[in-house]
Amino acid sequence: MRIVMLGAPGAGKGTQAKKIAEKYKIPHISTGDIFRANIKNGTELGKKAKSYMDQGMLVPDELTVSLVMDRFKEPDAQDGYVLDGFPRTIPQAESLDAALKESGSQIDFALNVDVPDENIIQRMSGRRACVKCGATYHLKYAAPKKDGICDSCGEELVLRDDDRPETVEKRLNVYHEQTQPLIEYYAQKNVLKEVDGTQDLEDVFRDITKILQ
Repeated sequence: MRIVMLGAPGAGKGTQAKKIAEKYKIPHISTGDIFRANIKNGTELGKKAKSYMDQGMLVPDELTVSLVMDRFKEPDAQDGYVLDGFPRTIPQAESLDAALKESGSQIDFALNVDVPDENIIQRMSGRRACVKCGATYHLKYAAPKKDGICDSCGEELVLRDDDRPETVEKRLNVYHEQTQPLIEYYAQKNVLKEVDGTQDLEDVFRDITKILQ
C-alpha cells in the first residue's frame, strides 16, 4: 500500500499519516527525515543534499526523488509507505512516478485531507508552544490547565511566528499555487481520495481506514 498524503499546511495530514503508519505497519516517510538521516550518515546523496541546504538553496527534484527511492529500498518499506510532504509540485510527482514505474510500482492512494483556509487559520493561530520544553497546546482543542503556562514545566507559552495568521496565509498561498494542482494530477490517475478534514481527528481516521480497506 503506497500512499501520498495531500492537504494544506495545518490540515492534519501529518497526524493522519502517523496513524496510518501505525495501523498498517508501514513507515511514515517525510523528506525532512530522509535528508537528516542521509546527512547524519554521511551518504553520497546526503552530502549532495547538504551542499544545497548549506547555501540556503532548495534540494533539486532529481536528488530528492533519488533519496526517496533509496528510502523505499529499506526492509520496512517493502509492504508500502505513507509519503508526507512530498511530492509538493507537479514536476516532483512526475519524477516520482517515472522512478516508481522503472522499479515496477506506483502510488495506490493519494489521500487529500480537505480543510477550508479559514478553518486552518483559526486552528493554527490557536496553537501555543512552550519556549522551554517544546510542548504544544491549542487554546480551543488542547488548552493548558493554567492560561499561558505550560503544564509540563511551568514556563510561558508563546504564539510561534509560523502560526501567526499572516504567516499562515502566506503558506496557504504558496500551497494553492504549487501543491494544490497535485489534487487534479492524482485525480486524473484515478488514485485520489478526498477526506473531510474538518471532523474530529478520530472521525477523519475512520474515513481514511474505510478508503484503504
